[in-house]
Amino acid sequence: MPFNAVVAGVMAAVLTTGAPAPVVEDLGPASSVTSINGSEFVGDKLYVATGGIKPTRIGAYDPAQRKVTSITELPSGDGAWATAVVGTDLYVGTYTPGDIHKVDTTTGTATKVADVKPDNFVWSMAASGDGKLYAGTYPGGRVVEYDTATGQTRDFGQAAAGEQYVRSIAVDDTTIYAGVGAHAHLIAIDRATGAKREILPPELADRTFVATLTLKQGLLAAGLSATGDMLLMDTADPSKYTVVDAPGDSYVTAIEIDAANNDVYFGTRPSGTLYRYDRDTAELEKLVVPYDGAYFNRIFLRGGKVVAVLTSQVVEYDPATKELTGVDLTQAGMPPAPELAMAITATEDQVLVSGKAGIQVHDLATGTSTRTFLPGEAKVMTPIHDQVYLSVYTLAYLFSMRPDGSDLQRLTRVGADQNRPLAAHYDRLTRRLLVGTQPEYGLHGGALALYDPPKNAVEAFRDVVENQSISAITSLLGTAYVGSEIYGGLGTTPIEPEAKLAAFDLRTKQVRWSLVPVPGAKRISALTEQRGKLYGIASTGVVFEFDPWHKKVIRTVPVPVTGGGSGSLVEAGGKIYGSDGNQVYRLDTRTMTVSTVVSGLAAQAYGTQPLLAASPDGSSLYALKARNLVRIKL
Repeated sequence: MPFNAVVAGVMAAVLTTGAPAPVVEDLGPASSVTSINGSEFVGDKLYVATGGIKPTRIGAYDPAQRKVTSITELPSGDGAWATAVVGTDLYVGTYTPGDIHKVDTTTGTATKVADVKPDNFVWSMAASGDGKLYAGTYPGGRVVEYDTATGQTRDFGQAAAGEQYVRSIAVDDTTIYAGVGAHAHLIAIDRATGAKREILPPELADRTFVATLTLKQGLLAAGLSATGDMLLMDTADPSKYTVVDAPGDSYVTAIEIDAANNDVYFGTRPSGTLYRYDRDTAELEKLVVPYDGAYFNRIFLRGGKVVAVLTSQVVEYDPATKELTGVDLTQAGMPPAPELAMAITATEDQVLVSGKAGIQVHDLATGTSTRTFLPGEAKVMTPIHDQVYLSVYTLAYLFSMRPDGSDLQRLTRVGADQNRPLAAHYDRLTRRLLVGTQPEYGLHGGALALYDPPKNAVEAFRDVVENQSISAITSLLGTAYVGSEIYGGLGTTPIEPEAKLAAFDLRTKQVRWSLVPVPGAKRISALTEQRGKLYGIASTGVVFEFDPWHKKVIRTVPVPVTGGGSGSLVEAGGKIYGSDGNQVYRLDTRTMTVSTVVSGLAAQAYGTQPLLAASPDGSSLYALKARNLVRIKL
């Protein structure tokens, strides 16, 4: 669509001041990606399944031609993590909804054959030798069987009581092995009776996930989070096992067993390393790093070579020559498509939109966009001087790059068991980037991190709001004001009943006070400051005005929020604007009233946080309409 095309169907209301309606321009797809999750070989072709785009696409990649020779679209699902093969049929498990599809690779047709209701996510899937599929679900943490011959399903129920994820699964003739989180369990389920037993060694019970499983000839290999260990277990006698540590890494994301040579290949994060473990000598060999932070989705052994599927590449490693070759799947014919954007920020000349494994950089002068690869997901982006700082999931990393997408650098980690950044704010007085985070899966206690850009030094303060995550930040005169959400790391149940507002002294690095600003609110999703007052959005659907000197809420006004109880606030040209993803409104802080700027956006973003950013000069706002980026000229 042309750069200056006016968005059709966006109804712009005249502000209560009588100002003319803003002009809304469509800047095209906000973020486009080729992101691969599940993958399987069927014969000589590698079938890859996309994540984050709709409809989900299944590409048939021919290694001999190094080309994607066909693409099949699934009838439902926002993406696919799980794949398995029965004969010449590829089975694909999707999320939102949690459906199981059959792709007939001889005809290229796709059909939904089952679902895992009431769950909406198929995390993992494995096929038995007698043609049955076993799917692991979220958030019910169940195991579901699908018989490909009869079309019947069987529910084995929750694998481990109280746990939401069956993140990995494997099966042999008699037993299903379910890898569980966010508190790690390895459950063996009798296929005939459904009886369950825990086989994870007790000393590994403090892990968060059994996140990866591979089974071959009685050897079960499991990847453990967040310690980067690999467990090798004899299924005939689970008391016989070995734990292999990948130094410095947190996740084992893919494993393949070479039974003929008694070796095990596995890939790790965050380093992006391919390892080989020799079971005869107990030696661990670092083979290759395709690129910094490479994410191994699957590993296969084909013709004496290691074939690995990464985020958007297929690579081959030759153990004999130690040569690594690869193909970018976009160039091979798997076209990028609009994804669910995760964050937006704007500089004078660019608008940056983050998504899966990359940043889409929109050049405002030319109306074109380019993509910068990022080993992770930028949940928040903060321009500071001539750099943009990226707060990245997983492992709460900080990166920097130039606004044009060049000079990407990994800086440091927040640490303190933190995993997912939720908010960030630059405090000009102390010259610190303040980052609010959610802890690792299965844990409580988020953190406020203070990052010093010139020194590349970070300090993390956990439990600034006890047992809660930090979801909103602003600052005033040397004090950071943080809003919390009651939720901990994924897979946990909240401990505290209400979200809080807390004052953190940036000089003494102490919490001065904390309180509940809006009774009943579970989340404070946005905070900003104007003329010495704080303005925040509570999940109950109000903006509150807070006096930090008297420590009390002065006024509130109802505002729209998302289904998850989130909203966004930004300052532009001395005025405050907010959004729930469907409309953008102006908050008049003198009268504490709200007036609509634009509506009918129906933004499609990742998660519940609406995306809204302002240009540095305050003349424009940037938001989403569906999956396109729009500029709202004020």
